[in-house]
Amino acid sequence: LLGWSQGDLVNASGVSISTIKLLESRDGAIGGMPETRSKILVALEKAGIEFPDNGLGVRLVPRTKRTR
Repeated sequence: LLGWSQGDLVNASGVSISTIKLLESRDGAIGGMPETRSKILVALEKAGIEFPDNGLGVRLVPRTKRTR
């Protein structure tokens, strides 16, 4: 949805590239430390990704409705 590279996610989240690569190489729910998951989710949310409460999928919030 965002067209980000791993480097873009590293820059936005502050999570190391090696951690991003490790997490992307695994199937299933995101693993890792709770702080790492939080940093990634916050970075994605700030970029406009919305995670619906029902846990089904994600969506990109229109730029005009994003809060920063």
